[in-house]
Amino acid sequence: MSVEVRVPTLGESVTEATVATWFKKPGDEVAVDEMLCELETDKVTVEVPSPAAGKLSEIVAAEGDTVGVDALLASIVEAGHAGSSTEVKPRAGTPEPYDAPAPDAAKAEPDAAASGEDMDVMVPTLGESVTEATVSTWFKKPGDSFEADEMLCELETDKVSVEVPAPAAGTLKEVLAEEGATVEAGGKLAVMTTGTGGAAAPAKSGEKSHEVAGGYGDRERPEAPPETAPASGRTDVENAPSATKMMADKGLDEGKVKGTGRDGRIMKEDVLKALTQPAPEKAEAPKAPPRAPSTPQDADREERVKMTRLRQTIARRLKESQNTAAMLTTYNEVDMGGVMDLRNEYKDLFLKKHGVKLGFMSFFVKACCHALNEVPDVNAEIDGTDVVYKNYVHMGIAVGTPTGLVVPVVRDAHLKGFAQIEKEIAELGVKGRDGKLTMADMQGGSFTISNGGVYGSLMSSPILNPPQSGILGMHKIQERPMVVKGQIVARPMMYLALSYDHRIVDGKGAVTFLVRVKEALEDPRRLLMDL
Repeated sequence: MSVEVRVPTLGESVTEATVATWFKKPGDEVAVDEMLCELETDKVTVEVPSPAAGKLSEIVAAEGDTVGVDALLASIVEAGHAGSSTEVKPRAGTPEPYDAPAPDAAKAEPDAAASGEDMDVMVPTLGESVTEATVSTWFKKPGDSFEADEMLCELETDKVSVEVPAPAAGTLKEVLAEEGATVEAGGKLAVMTTGTGGAAAPAKSGEKSHEVAGGYGDRERPEAPPETAPASGRTDVENAPSATKMMADKGLDEGKVKGTGRDGRIMKEDVLKALTQPAPEKAEAPKAPPRAPSTPQDADREERVKMTRLRQTIARRLKESQNTAAMLTTYNEVDMGGVMDLRNEYKDLFLKKHGVKLGFMSFFVKACCHALNEVPDVNAEIDGTDVVYKNYVHMGIAVGTPTGLVVPVVRDAHLKGFAQIEKEIAELGVKGRDGKLTMADMQGGSFTISNGGVYGSLMSSPILNPPQSGILGMHKIQERPMVVKGQIVARPMMYLALSYDHRIVDGKGAVTFLVRVKEALEDPRRLLMDL
């Protein structure tokens, strides 16, 4: 059975790569997850693991070729199928490894189509920088049949939920990763039997199969490549070639780099991280023992629930933000009368023409884009000892979902009009509510807006969304007595809060930014006049 090796997801906004190095050549045996080749993009180096154990039969994209996402790189003949029509062709000068099958033996081969074939259900690509997930829910149990692309299970990562469809129609034979188990990208989730027939019973561990299959006659079939040993038993882990080269170029000791690849393999990203953060991480403090109920009688009235991966990530990132940034918050208040009058005047016409309601968020997005253009420090980020100024605005919109807080991004918001911004916010809101947000939807934001006012918050200090340097907090609109031209009148007022990283943004810049947002909202015509 031939398995295709394709170009994986290359990351946000990256559509093509160059084949840099092939670690294997046609005819070589490969194990599951063994590195086959290395791709280079304009941002990162991507290594392509083997999706199955077997032999590399054909290389489609040679070194130096440019390939797109999901393009075919090579083909692998799975172990046990070397005698099929897609068997590996030996290299020139290499003798045939096995004798041709005897005619009688070929006749004795069982009908694979009648009994069905075993197929692994694998963990799909989880997104850029995401290497593992937790099995949240199995929709099928062993023995259940399903159609191709029918959902088998759901995985939960740090940021999104990923549904795993059936690669083909068949029956679920065995679940390898139960609910709650942590799995790595490219790992095995289950074994299914294709078609309607049942799969043959697997041979016991350690036994050699003598049955006639795959064209070996009555000779013993070669043993499949051994599975990769666990990290605790590996002593010959080979680092990524790109990582080895970079460590040599930078004079970096391998012992100072913490590998995050399979079995502790050092990847290029690990070297980059070690170069930007050379100080070793402090050992984590010992975890406190589980809290005991105040009285024995309270034990029956308490419920202990494990935090989801999303909630754990939210907690970790927010704490990291407090520990890393020199965070400070400045406040102001804005009279929302101008925006409310303009919205009431044009909301019906806006809905009729654009098919979307005119809300307050588009005004805030445009006001922030206007202010960020004047105070670019708030739209920058710190990278090591450098400051990265962004000549664009990718606006993050904090959204509360049933599973936790997420921040989808409206890209190039500074180039978009009110209607397009409202449409994208509405679409992202629906995807967030339904748990359909992808990694690409939430990456690359340069500034964030958080609206606690929808829940009734009158005042708060938002926490930065690292590595961003600024976040604007919106709050409840409340009528308050204000002095206008010597008269006390009731005005619809809102408190605004800008939290910023004082390492890069000075107090003058932060106050100026917030004042510009206030001025644009109190007189929306300033946005049209670029004032």
